[in-house]
Amino acid sequence: QVQLVESGGGTVQPGGSLRLSCAASRSLSSIPYIGWFRQVPGKTREKVAVIASGTYTTYADSVRGRFGISRDTAKNMVYLQMNSLKPEDTAVYYCNARYSGSNTWGQGTQVTVSS
Repeated sequence: QVQLVESGGGTVQPGGSLRLSCAASRSLSSIPYIGWFRQVPGKTREKVAVIASGTYTTYADSVRGRFGISRDTAKNMVYLQMNSLKPEDTAVYYCNARYSGSNTWGQGTQVTVSS
């Protein structure tokens, strides 16, 4: 089973930027679906950005144009560049990987957007 470790969360002012990182314990070439979700207490976890089949990226409407997902297959890393952050982006962000019937989550990293 793949292990996922997120990092890069923190507190930033509105309009600022953060880059989240997700380190995977196995080759990204073997993971056809990997991406980022987020969750606010009391609400359902929602998809933020995903890379499917190594090529196709999808974004939530609320982040399209502000966030960018990318991966480095040599390092088995997935990144989420978040720009023009808004207070409503405040959440715990989770890395998620799906392959061969497995659905794995990282431990999450807190992102807080506040002045």
